[in-house]
Amino acid sequence: MPVDLVTPQDPRSQYPGPPSSPEVQSAPGTQTGMSEKPDCGELSYKGSGRLAGRKALLTGADSGIGRAAAIAFAREGADVAINYLPDEQEDAEEVAKYIREAGRKVVLLPGDISHEGVCQRLVADAVEQLGGLDILVNNAGKMGKTEGILETTTQRFDTLMKTNVYALFWITKAALPHLKPGGSIINTTSVQGYDPTPTVFDYAMTKAAIANFTKGLSKPLMEEHGVRINGVAPGPIWTPLQEADGSKDKLKKLGGETPYKRPGQPVELAAVYVLLASQEGSYITGEIYGVTGGLGIA
Repeated sequence: MPVDLVTPQDPRSQYPGPPSSPEVQSAPGTQTGMSEKPDCGELSYKGSGRLAGRKALLTGADSGIGRAAAIAFAREGADVAINYLPDEQEDAEEVAKYIREAGRKVVLLPGDISHEGVCQRLVADAVEQLGGLDILVNNAGKMGKTEGILETTTQRFDTLMKTNVYALFWITKAALPHLKPGGSIINTTSVQGYDPTPTVFDYAMTKAAIANFTKGLSKPLMEEHGVRINGVAPGPIWTPLQEADGSKDKLKKLGGETPYKRPGQPVELAAVYVLLASQEGSYITGEIYGVTGGLGIA
């Protein structure tokens, strides 16, 4: 039964509470592997043509927040290229089905963005197969958990930095020459970038870097290219990222610290990505939009 996104209702009970039987998956985790699947708007998001004719590239769009944004973009009229890890092909095929059902073109681009060459080919392939590029969403990320700095390996730290920060730099640099005035870049940061949890302190560092990257580029991108760049900072959102190398006990309490007493669902962020991608957001750049369930981001 799809959630009604039109009728006023109590947001505390609009979606389920913390998962009762979460699975702990090996990273990267997949949506098809979750026993309690997130709501990415598959049945509920209704478009209104706000991105008609646009061409969008999204990373990490096979599941979770990226999936919700990709489905919303298609239903708003955009053709969509999605990037994901090869192990996530089944999830990606599901997203592709929803995009095609919306009557839009979809391009599937598997690849590990922790490698510079993959990032460069990703952008080139998206531009070639979509026939251009108007919107870039840097959403892919790696998290997991650690027991503190003494237990954090260089390999983990390096992988997090390359996936979450280096890739952001590589992809944005490759995409910018293709974005015309009116183009939009949207980066997924996190409440962790402002209020880090000790067991993901290194992940939190990358999310702080993403917010800084977004703000630092906003002036030159607008002045020199007419391109807007903004960020979205989610709070505790129910996605496969939470289950990947996670803790069952903690997952059962996910979102409990918010006034809602529940985690957010990816579809609850979709409209923010659409706003920032659309011409309706024309005077918005260098901003970080918090969707945190009331936790705040400052």
